[in-house]
Amino acid sequence: MKQHKQDRTYTEPDTFGKPSAGWRARMHEVIFGIDTPAGRNFDIALVCVVLLSIVVVMLESVPQVRARHAGVMHALEWAFTLLFTVEYIARLICVQRPARYATSFYGLVDLVSVLPTYISLLVPGSGALLDIRVLRLLRVFRIFKLTLYLEEYTRLGEALAASRRKIMVFLSVVLMAIVILGTLLYVVEGPESGFTSIPTAMYWATVTMTTVGYGDITPHTPLGKLIASFMMLLGWGILAVPTGIVTAEMTSQRLGRRGPRTPERSCAACGSTEHDPRARFCKDCGAALSPPPGPAA
Repeated sequence: MKQHKQDRTYTEPDTFGKPSAGWRARMHEVIFGIDTPAGRNFDIALVCVVLLSIVVVMLESVPQVRARHAGVMHALEWAFTLLFTVEYIARLICVQRPARYATSFYGLVDLVSVLPTYISLLVPGSGALLDIRVLRLLRVFRIFKLTLYLEEYTRLGEALAASRRKIMVFLSVVLMAIVILGTLLYVVEGPESGFTSIPTAMYWATVTMTTVGYGDITPHTPLGKLIASFMMLLGWGILAVPTGIVTAEMTSQRLGRRGPRTPERSCAACGSTEHDPRARFCKDCGAALSPPPGPAA
């Protein structure tokens, strides 16, 4: 007997509510569905239009292009905005809980991607903010089923949130160092070398400690150069601290997801640790190891 594979249609988690039947249900399948040909084509077309609209915004910022094709660029921008507005309204119509969609991450991105054009009617120049539409390209993860990568983004966000206190303490120490060393350079160098005020000297200290080194302000005295050299070397260590904090937190979370760690076994003869759970003899002296503890009864 032939086994037929079950037909499966993948959709986003039904957090916004899918209509049971009718034209709204069909619209929902096209807009929010992925595995159906219509839904996949809709999403791919949407990504292409988003890319095209971003290119138009970038080209419009070039003075030569804007001078020669201002009318065409303006018309294209309004055409894209109206298209995205209709799509946003359609998304609200075809879900049972439109307020939940409107306040979700993708809903807010969809709304913000059309607002700058309307705001530009009141605030000239704000249309350049339309490049925020690049966030809509996050749908490419959903279209090409790369949702596992979104899990990695979530883990990074969780690690940053869990490390926020340590990072705040670290930043406060860095800020104190910038204030102290910037003030010291202001006293040592003075206005003659460009250190016209303590805030200006703090700006120099920030640029130096982060190893950016714009070179617009530089110390000229031997003592000032010595302090600057110390700050440059200090900057190397400072840049590594936040990375270590977040990495340690990510490792801790990963181990937590894997469950409790296997108790370490130490060698009774030499005290060596970090043996493989399956090892029967010490990796350093060769003495027999005690058997690993069995599961709790």
